[in-house]
Amino acid sequence: MRIIGIIWMDSVIEKIETKHHVSRGEVEEVLNRKPKVRKLRRGRFRGESVYRALGKTQTGRYLTVFFIYKLTSEALILSARDMDKKERSSYAKK
Repeated sequence: MRIIGIIWMDSVIEKIETKHHVSRGEVEEVLNRKPKVRKLRRGRFRGESVYRALGKTQTGRYLTVFFIYKLTSEALILSARDMDKKERSSYAKK
């Protein structure tokens, strides 16, 4: 999967910053550093599914990013947070 751009909604930026203390830059960093990506479910539109990306920032923070992979090869960010124990274990097996 190749992501050529990131689509942000203001409400998502606000949510991840206030609720999860994750910055927009950290999300972009994770997606640009070859994360471990897994399809979670099909989206509402044909060819657009929901994915989970597990990755690590340059500062060593382990994040989980949820996004819709659009037909335009862009990622529409849905949420981002710190990895839980199970996700961190899965990421370590990468």
